Amino acid sequence: MSLIEWANGLAFKAVHSKNLVYNTCWEDPRLDREALNINSDDSVLVITSAGCNALDYALLGPKNVYAVDLNLRQNALLELKLAAIRKFQYEDFFDMFGRGRLKNAGKVYHDVLRSVLSQNSQKYWDKWISLFDADNRRSFYFRGSSGAFAWAMNYYVDRVARLRPWVNEILEAKTTSEQREIYDNKLRDRFWTAPVRFIMNRDATLSLVGVPPAQRKQVETQYGGGLLKFLQDCLESVFARLPLHDNYFWRVYLTGAYSPDCCPEYLKPDNFQKFKEGLADRVRVSTDSVQGFLEKNDVQVSKFVLLDHMDWLSSHLFPALESEWQAIVNRAAPQSKVIWRSGGLSADFVDRARVTLAGRSTSVGELLAYDIELASRLHHQCRVHTYGSFYIADLAV
Repeated sequence: MSLIEWANGLAFKAVHSKNLVYNTCWEDPRLDREALNINSDDSVLVITSAGCNALDYALLGPKNVYAVDLNLRQNALLELKLAAIRKFQYEDFFDMFGRGRLKNAGKVYHDVLRSVLSQNSQKYWDKWISLFDADNRRSFYFRGSSGAFAWAMNYYVDRVARLRPWVNEILEAKTTSEQREIYDNKLRDRFWTAPVRFIMNRDATLSLVGVPPAQRKQVETQYGGGLLKFLQDCLESVFARLPLHDNYFWRVYLTGAYSPDCCPEYLKPDNFQKFKEGLADRVRVSTDSVQGFLEKNDVQVSKFVLLDHMDWLSSHLFPALESEWQAIVNRAAPQSKVIWRSGGLSADFVDRARVTLAGRSTSVGELLAYDIELASRLHHQCRVHTYGSFYIADLAV
């Protein structure tokens, strides 16, 4: 490992060990729903992130949704959402998590929400509930490290490049052909200036949005034109090729809020009522690694949602990747499914991991049956569009 790689890794760890990184999930659950076909017999394990997708899966009625994350701040956010579901009426819930602001947030938290949180989550929100204050200049969705990056980019859009009228115009466009015209003629060249290209190509910037050095390296080596070309192509797909009318991922980071007709499923009134009627009780939150959770809990999991975290383990932490897969194999139900994403165009390092099954050493690749066609089709429909590849596989155990 070079000195630069060591320093970049240290910076990434510093951001992730001390901050709420994700204030919203950055994976499209519409893809996951089709890939996993979750039903009432399933138990789902998902890395928590901001908890949006754990709640989305719960709406499909599985027996359990195990939300697991090493970052206790991410779990504190999901716990806060669950507490608000149980204690709030819908209007206040949407104010808090739809608009990212709540009137008298501190008082409401102490009087209504705090008592139903775990001790770790109480400690966190005792200090940080002000992130939701209605009087703040910035909404909650411009907070945390990824939110801070979004706020900085909006400052650039509004005050430097002065692109806000065209950003608003493209968000309200009715067709992709309208989007294409706005993007090509009014946004693309004005946004991708030399300073922006420089900033977007820095490891410090990528750390803020949760991209580790190993993931950057994968993109640089596998994508023609490197990271910057990858990012430019991603934004072109989002703004000029895919419909924006229901793209709540980009709307929230461009405006600081969701709208009632463009928001995650958990924020819709009918679904809020379903959570009230008992679905929220199916979501169980644990601060641990995937491996640690599976080794400590006697559970059987049929659907695994591993996000992109295996990219982080792909190089210098490969033994940890193998240990994690051993835990997955040990706890997987018959006919289980696994999905994950990668920043690179290929995550073949997963197949090389070795585990022991029925007393025999085998590679993970021998246990996975990939649905390449479905994964490719869904990947091209992804509203986030910042990952290099998407994987869906049946796990034979």
